[in-house]
Amino acid sequence: MQIRDLPYSDPGDPDIRSGPRFLIWLGRHQLAGQLKALSWGLVHQLGIAGLPVTVGVAVQAVIDRSGGRLALAGALIVALGVLIAMGDTMLHRAAVTNWITAAARVQQLLARKTAELGSALTRRVAAGEVVAVSTGDVEKIGWFVEALSRFAAAATALVLVCVGLVIYLPSLGVLVAVAMPVLALAVLPLLPRATRRADEQREKAGKATELASDTVAGLRVLRGIGGEELFLGRYRRASQEVRRAAVRSARMWALISSVQVLLPGVLLISLVWYGATLARDGRIDVGQLVTVYSAATLMLFPLRHFEEIAMAYSFSRPSAQRAVRVLSLHRSSRAATVEGVAPSGDLYDPATGLMAPQGRFTAVVCGDPDEAGRLAERLGGHAETGDEDAPDAVPDGATGAESPRESASGNPARSTRESAETPARAPSVLLGAVALDELPLDVARAAVLVQDKDPVLLSGTLEELMDVPSSGLVTAEDALAAAQCGDVLAALAQASPDNGGDPMRTRITERGRSLSGGQRQRLALARSLVTDPQALVLDEPTSAVDSHTEARVAAGIARLRRGRTTVAFASSPLLLDVADRVVLVHGGAVVAAGTHRELLSTEPRYRAVVTRETDDEAAPAAHTAIVAVEAVATVQGIEERA
Repeated sequence: MQIRDLPYSDPGDPDIRSGPRFLIWLGRHQLAGQLKALSWGLVHQLGIAGLPVTVGVAVQAVIDRSGGRLALAGALIVALGVLIAMGDTMLHRAAVTNWITAAARVQQLLARKTAELGSALTRRVAAGEVVAVSTGDVEKIGWFVEALSRFAAAATALVLVCVGLVIYLPSLGVLVAVAMPVLALAVLPLLPRATRRADEQREKAGKATELASDTVAGLRVLRGIGGEELFLGRYRRASQEVRRAAVRSARMWALISSVQVLLPGVLLISLVWYGATLARDGRIDVGQLVTVYSAATLMLFPLRHFEEIAMAYSFSRPSAQRAVRVLSLHRSSRAATVEGVAPSGDLYDPATGLMAPQGRFTAVVCGDPDEAGRLAERLGGHAETGDEDAPDAVPDGATGAESPRESASGNPARSTRESAETPARAPSVLLGAVALDELPLDVARAAVLVQDKDPVLLSGTLEELMDVPSSGLVTAEDALAAAQCGDVLAALAQASPDNGGDPMRTRITERGRSLSGGQRQRLALARSLVTDPQALVLDEPTSAVDSHTEARVAAGIARLRRGRTTVAFASSPLLLDVADRVVLVHGGAVVAAGTHRELLSTEPRYRAVVTRETDDEAAPAAHTAIVAVEAVATVQGIEERA
């Protein structure tokens, strides 16, 4: 895999049973790149290891006054220099490629999971954690994958050099061969403590960052209530805790580094002392002593890779665990069993009993706005089915897809107990007679479109904003007109005279910050209308507009969506009155259905939500609401005739 071939056509199905297994899966899926880096690493390391031999030959040639052997040694040194330079260059190239491709694979996996879960992701995992996984954690994971091949090359070179020294000069080679494993493994007892301190530092840094974000976001409110200094003091204390944790972590890594300097120094001193004694007694040549000493000195460089791989694993393991936590989330326990074109029919939620008949405009009234948002997401298949209090992710491999296999091979009593403790999953929303969870994700998303109460406008021109996948039956002009965006178009045309007054070519800033809340909401509604899905679910589509505009928008939605399934969650009488059918959801279930005026007269709970009445106002509320709706309808009729 080359960088120019990114992104992957299919990033694969990751092993999400644990963080280490995920790291192994990444390395295994880059086997070709790992072998390439390993090969170039061996060329580089063995080239370095060959230098002591040539240096020893050169020294001995000088002692023996042999010009031929000296010239040969010089030529070999030049050849080894070229080989070392080429090996180092290609090793770096292969290692960086492994790093980037591994990071790209993880990012693609996270992006795929984000698209699968939709808005349910941020309810189950903090948005900051998702950002941290897709940025800093991805880099740490890529670092470990990249360092793995260089470590393997260094370890292989150390073994080969030790074997070569034992064969070349047993009297000194055995000393080096025995000492090298001790040097390589000496820091292992210190690694768990260093890892814990590094994890503690990251945890405290995350809490400090979260506190800083909350303080900045609420700074205006804090100043208003005089709590600015209180929160700043909390952040100072959190910052000092991070500093102390960082110092503790740095001390441990400094101790590890000092051990890897001290022990090799002891080895070199012992080697020189013992080798000088042997040379004085005439048992070895000076050139042999120089060769073994030079080899031992250069072997300290591969030993550094042992420290690096330990650090890379210590930092990447929790990062991989966080990535696994996100990747182990599932849209549903059901697998897609239906292929092809999405079915047509009524939109039905078995959990609440909500029915949206095909081709009709259904309005839904909920006393709890949060309940309305959750139900809207369920209708689109975005919300995770099951208990809201269920665990965010199944750790270390106990994912839903693997539980049956584990139960079959494990303890039956334990399996029964765990099954009883597992929250029951709510049935999937049905489109026609087919569950949305049984449809492929892209088909389900195209069949049912959900617009939440806080839609996002991406930066770009208005023409680009309206260029979305659609049936082609609704034009951008019709959608903008139905959403009453005339004033928005005029404002955009006036704001950008360079494009000839064409509002469709006017650029909208990031998240539509140059527009008011009502303008953003209407543009988002127009974008949803132009897609023309089989079923359109709108959550408070007119909450940010005035009453006059709201009445026009409601009429526009009803007119443009005639013959198509539309569900609008709202409590405004102006929108409810144009709906073909109104449903009241209370306590998680449908308790009443009918027209807006029927429910006003017959259902006190509905009237209490729609009119925002108090107990003292309950008696005249229904009559007042009906009169208000009739007055608006009369005004609309006069405007249409005019």
